[in-house]
Amino acid sequence: MALEASPTYSLTPSSEPVVLSSNYITSFDFLKVELPDTYSEEFERYGDRTIAAFLRHCSAEYPSTSDLIKWTEEGRLHTQYEGVTRVANVFTEVGHVFRAKQTVIVSDGTVIEKGIIDSKTDDTFTVAPFAAAGWTIGTSALKIYVYGSEFAKGTNGMVGALEAVPEFFENNPIIIKDKYEVSGSDMAQIGWVEVSTEGGGSGFLWYLKSNHETRLRFDDYLEMSMVEGVPAETGSDAETAGAQGTHGVLNVVGSRGNVFTGVMTAIGDFDSVLKRLDKQGSIQENMMFIDRDQSLAIDDMLAAQNSYGAGGTSYGAFNNDENMALNLGFTSFHRGSYEFYKTDWKYLNDASTRGNLTGTGKVRGLLVPAGTKTVYDQILGKKITKPFLHVKYRKSQSEDRKYKTWITGSAGGASTDDLDAMQVQFLSERALVTIGANNFVLIQD
Repeated sequence: MALEASPTYSLTPSSEPVVLSSNYITSFDFLKVELPDTYSEEFERYGDRTIAAFLRHCSAEYPSTSDLIKWTEEGRLHTQYEGVTRVANVFTEVGHVFRAKQTVIVSDGTVIEKGIIDSKTDDTFTVAPFAAAGWTIGTSALKIYVYGSEFAKGTNGMVGALEAVPEFFENNPIIIKDKYEVSGSDMAQIGWVEVSTEGGGSGFLWYLKSNHETRLRFDDYLEMSMVEGVPAETGSDAETAGAQGTHGVLNVVGSRGNVFTGVMTAIGDFDSVLKRLDKQGSIQENMMFIDRDQSLAIDDMLAAQNSYGAGGTSYGAFNNDENMALNLGFTSFHRGSYEFYKTDWKYLNDASTRGNLTGTGKVRGLLVPAGTKTVYDQILGKKITKPFLHVKYRKSQSEDRKYKTWITGSAGGASTDDLDAMQVQFLSERALVTIGANNFVLIQD
């Protein structure tokens, strides 16, 4: 048996481009002998319809006064080269930073050997092996790094010095707008159904519901723009149309973070991620914001670690006993030296957003490191400690564009012009800063 394809969820929108009097229920025919039995309250069949929650859990907001946000992230302390070639004792790596008298470890993927750098040029360095038999490693695809140095008695010091070269990153804020409008006549019309919204609006005036839904929809747009934003490529039609775009977290992690393809279903999948994180910042605590398939896959994987999990209920494991319902859901687990906390990301499950998308690039989840990161802010001119994810919004002493809303028109208490309507304007200018993207993992098909 399987879940039938029809009937399925509805994607019919509850909103219209223009608010009309037809939004109000006017179909009551009192000439009929039998009047309909009506419910005064609107049933919330989709529950909480908002999807904005991701940035609330793992982000903070800070003001900015510029059109461009720039920051630097420190590079690695030690340098290892891959793909190095060798001819006898001469190794080639264009632009290397090795210096004479440094001791190095060399590997071809099978054998690991050691030597000391005897001399160097800008693109080559001569390494004397410590072994009497000389080098037995291969001549290509070598990995090499410095582990120390050795000088003879009475000699001069190290020739040459190293300068720290940080990586520079930037992002630009975008302006996000929305508007709600209702005529003065419709504001004076009373409906017959009591309405309410997730934002707390309620009553028998339908335009209040529409106004609250516009605000909730705008709140969702603020988050989705920071998640989905992409920069307009040079020469693109979007650039010609005047859009510059912005770097959302999915775009940043997909380009300079870690990407796992498919659904993580086995311990081995997580072990591969752990080994990658070991090579990055090794952040011990991580949050996983995932869709339903990935969430169930993790539950099944962890339940299978119980030797009795496949044969039925195992009392006492996972706090289950014969007097309670079996709990096969997990919110966190420990593997290696890492802690993972998982939560369902509604944005990835909702049928009106990414939950209804399939195919290559379908996002299954995002692993976000917990904690903060120290970076150098070029605007402030000093080191600052910020969360790995945080939002920068435009603000000065005279203008705060974090979340602006104002009313125009001549209805609803407004008296700005002669328009017989109330217009509620929404505006925000913001950008998402993703620090240390190398510590993030994007899970996608």
